[in-house]
Amino acid sequence: MALWRGSACAGFLALAVGCVFLLEPELPGSALRSLWSSLRLGPSPLPPGSLSPEGRLAAAWDALIVQPARRWRRVAVGVNACVDVVLSGVKLLQALGLSPGNGRDHAVLHSRNDLEEAFVHFMGKGAAAERFFSDKETFHDVAQIASEFPGAQHYVGGNAALIGQKFAANSDLKVLLCGPVGPKLHELLDDNVFVPPESLQEVDEFHLILEYQAGEEWGHFKAPHANRFIFSHDLSNGAMNMLEVFVSSLEEFQPDLVVLSGLHMMEGQSKELQRKRLLEVVTSISDIPTGVPVHLELASMTNRELMNSIVHQQVFSAVTSLGLNEQELLFLSQSASGPHASLSSWNGVPDVGMVSDILFWILKEHGRTNSRASDLTRIHFHTLVYHILATVDGHWANQLAAVAAGARVAGIQACATKTIDTSRVSLRAPQEFMTSHSEAGSRITLNPNKPVVEWHREGISFYFTPVLVCKDPIRTVGLGDAISAEGLFYSEVHPHF
Repeated sequence: MALWRGSACAGFLALAVGCVFLLEPELPGSALRSLWSSLRLGPSPLPPGSLSPEGRLAAAWDALIVQPARRWRRVAVGVNACVDVVLSGVKLLQALGLSPGNGRDHAVLHSRNDLEEAFVHFMGKGAAAERFFSDKETFHDVAQIASEFPGAQHYVGGNAALIGQKFAANSDLKVLLCGPVGPKLHELLDDNVFVPPESLQEVDEFHLILEYQAGEEWGHFKAPHANRFIFSHDLSNGAMNMLEVFVSSLEEFQPDLVVLSGLHMMEGQSKELQRKRLLEVVTSISDIPTGVPVHLELASMTNRELMNSIVHQQVFSAVTSLGLNEQELLFLSQSASGPHASLSSWNGVPDVGMVSDILFWILKEHGRTNSRASDLTRIHFHTLVYHILATVDGHWANQLAAVAAGARVAGIQACATKTIDTSRVSLRAPQEFMTSHSEAGSRITLNPNKPVVEWHREGISFYFTPVLVCKDPIRTVGLGDAISAEGLFYSEVHPHF
């Protein structure tokens, strides 16, 4: 009888709601949904996205991401900083009177035509790239047009400044930034970022960030992914002018973490200056007190000799941690004759096993071992659809949380949301992959409920997690820097380091 009464009641209420709809057809849908929800007898449905792979993965991340037992208190970051002018690449090139040609890479840009060819070359691949523009006058003309272009936006730029800005979002952290900081950049920086007076200069360095969206077309080129092309005529950062200021500031600031970037900016310099500067970098790092880890953030490069020098001229063995993406990783292996160096470029999503082989090789050949006095014990690799953290055993803790936090911030920042919005992201990581191609690796099947996969190889641990890729990214610039900063924020170095 009770069951019959419940069924009859439900039927009556449904009829009542139907009558309301017939009598008041203009009643808002939200009001009708609210009315029906208040009358419903059954349990409430699960929130949208909770059963999707994206929802399960995001929830699993939240459970994994815990604060390290020992947290950083003072972080020093240097030495490249600038103002990023961000705008549509296609629209700017059209405004410059350029039309799409065949596309061709240029290690250095000498003219507007070089700019057009290099832009469409990388746009067609959906790949990020960064180039030096050698002609000062032409660059300044293009920069002025770009800066005043409708819709152009000005942001904090340069790896060091972006990483410092990300760290400064944590109010309990004190952040020192050394780099060429002009008036516009100083205005854009977080109040929590301290800039020593010696780093201030009268004129800003501008970098032009030409963005394109996934599927955007120009001529016969179509971008497979949203990405950006960066170029500048940046002499202060190119000569690493603030290196000495950075090092001299460390003694007073007394950081417990140092982040260094900007080596890629030296590509426009002579070989002699590059060699001299790299030696000074190594000497400067050696002056940092023992026990203070140094993270080196790499960026897009085309000069194999410079990359080879960075690898072999004791820079790698002087730093504790590296951050890099798929282009930088393959270029590094090609420049230093590492695994899979015969591969000219990644074919779509970088193969996890190949990436793992190169990371293993870097740590085995240039990282700390029982027979080598290197400081390098950690690499944070990031690409669009997944991240890997590789560490030499016994030196780092909380790396499951670190790699998950780095991946989570990629989806949040690209979509410009405060948390992961499962309706705006998609899981595009390979569902199955091998952990190595140079030896008998394991086959891994992705499980969104356990998003961080861990494997081990000769004293090196690997932590893999997918990325929830933003379907319609708001801004792609600085994602790698945010990822590295977030991964470092959640990392813990062992006291005996």
